Amino acid sequence: MFYKKVLISFVSAVVFVTLSCASTEVAPKSSVKQTEKKTELKASPVTKNTAPEARATPEVQFAQNVSTALESGNTDKALALFESMPASMQNDSDLQTLKASLLLSSGKTSEAENLAKELLAANPKDVDVLGLNVMVAKSKGDTRTKSALLKQIIAIDPKNPDANLELGDEQALKHNYRSARNYYKTALASEPNNTAALFSYGKMSYYLEQDSDAKQSFEKILEQNPNDTQALSYLGKLEGEAKRYRTARDYINRAIKIEPDNPDFYLDLGTYSRFLGDYKGAEGAWQKAVKYDPDYFLGYAYLAGLYDEQNDFDKALEYYRKVVEKNPKYFYAYESLGMFAWHKGNWAEARSAFEMARAKNPDNVSYALMIAASYWKENKIPDLKKCTESVMKGMDRTSLEYAVTRMYHDMGGDIGVVQKVANESNRNKKGKFLYYTALYFELKKNSSIAQKYYAEVVGMQSPMFFEYRLAEWSAADAAD
Repeated sequence: MFYKKVLISFVSAVVFVTLSCASTEVAPKSSVKQTEKKTELKASPVTKNTAPEARATPEVQFAQNVSTALESGNTDKALALFESMPASMQNDSDLQTLKASLLLSSGKTSEAENLAKELLAANPKDVDVLGLNVMVAKSKGDTRTKSALLKQIIAIDPKNPDANLELGDEQALKHNYRSARNYYKTALASEPNNTAALFSYGKMSYYLEQDSDAKQSFEKILEQNPNDTQALSYLGKLEGEAKRYRTARDYINRAIKIEPDNPDFYLDLGTYSRFLGDYKGAEGAWQKAVKYDPDYFLGYAYLAGLYDEQNDFDKALEYYRKVVEKNPKYFYAYESLGMFAWHKGNWAEARSAFEMARAKNPDNVSYALMIAASYWKENKIPDLKKCTESVMKGMDRTSLEYAVTRMYHDMGGDIGVVQKVANESNRNKKGKFLYYTALYFELKKNSSIAQKYYAEVVGMQSPMFFEYRLAEWSAADAAD
């Protein structure tokens, strides 16, 4: 932000040098400011009305060369030109500020910092110089110095848009969205058409569920630039959250036409397509998301959920594996991975997945029981007992959880447990432990009793717990 302002300031200085060509003296900075206001710079640095002899002066030639280098994006060439800067221009703070900015953008932070400090010592109240030092501090990760400099700018110019944008960004990173929004609002009071401020204000409004303000900001951005993909994306999100999925999809498709390799856009497209019942469209969009960003887990998670929903067991398992491979800390996927690995008969994989799920939710006895059952399937009985012993420590010995865990530990004593499960009044809890009762009898090779209890779980038609699906699969396998 500040860097762009420095470039604009430099172009203004170039125009001034061109217009004052009758003298080799460079006017004070205040004169440059006045000239900027009078000329309202709409032409290129060297205007058609500039006298031919003016263009030939060393100052004008230097200005033209630097301007040309900057327009072509050749920062190194622009910097090299400063080595042969006319002596009459060497003390101009605008040009030195530009040089420091170019050094910073070229990664020459130490050189930029030294020059920025010199400029600040000579011009302690110059907002552009303060802004330059802000960007140096930001590049170094020196947040304390950056914040102090921003406060100095605000003290001089309370509505300075760049400083308010930076302060807003600081608050946004801390998730202080309301405070950030206020800073962005102040920036917009000075520059109502500032695209960065409009976008950030709209984004904070979106987070704070101020949807009308968010929509107005993003629409204003599109008025200035109909091809702004981020504004299109957020307008799509607003429409999607209002359940106007077709309009949301239209917005994101517009963004994709402009930026066809953005994986985030395909994540959104898949979501809107899914809600419109277009499962093939959703699958295709999410496949493109993982194509363009193969290391990000969310596209795999969406695909896993889609295949899960469609009972495509092999693909669901494949993609849940991908999810935890890409993001091992995404604990929500481990339960599903454990389920599908169990259904596939991959007992060790199922156990490992439920162990990871339990690491996040150690009080969830379901995960401990699935770990124990996996050990039983693997015929690792000592490990089973070690697992159940650790789970039973600290449990209420009168609880249903303890009774069922003890049954798995002892691999017996089921008569009292069956009655205790039958007497449970909480519907979901009863369903869960009916499943573990059925599984216990399956592990004991008593399939007829196991299927009786699996049928009871399925008959509840209340899939509020993951064991319901395991019961469905066991019942279906037995029917086959």
